[in-house]
Amino acid sequence: MDDLTILNEIHKGVTMGMASLELVSDKTQDQTLKDDLSFQYNEYQNTLNTVNNRFKNEGEIPDDTPINTKLMGWTGIQFNTLADTSNSKLSELLIQGYDMGIIKGVKLLNQNPEASEDVKNILNGFISMQENCIDRLKKFL
Repeated sequence: MDDLTILNEIHKGVTMGMASLELVSDKTQDQTLKDDLSFQYNEYQNTLNTVNNRFKNEGEIPDDTPINTKLMGWTGIQFNTLADTSNSKLSELLIQGYDMGIIKGVKLLNQNPEASEDVKNILNGFISMQENCIDRLKKFL
């Protein structure tokens, strides 16, 4: 897998994460949780900027996240919050998403030892950011 393919995977994960954070933020009235979600969103935005800059430097454009993937994410959050929009439930859903992102990221690292150090650093930063977001959400469980 080449660097641009890995960057595309990061881009998809970032855009899905940002969309999920927006959906979840709209479902809570708790200002403390909203503030934390805003912080997390900004962390995702920073990663997105890094990835987009790398694409720009390569003269490339990232692939768009498939609509069915976006729809599944939206549907999953809507369905899982029909009866429960507590901080605990919302945090649990986000933690599950972060876990999936971490697993995907670690697999990308392990399966692509030939990736450039720059791309590995971006991916490691994305994994660490998601781990930090999980730690931040634990207090809301």
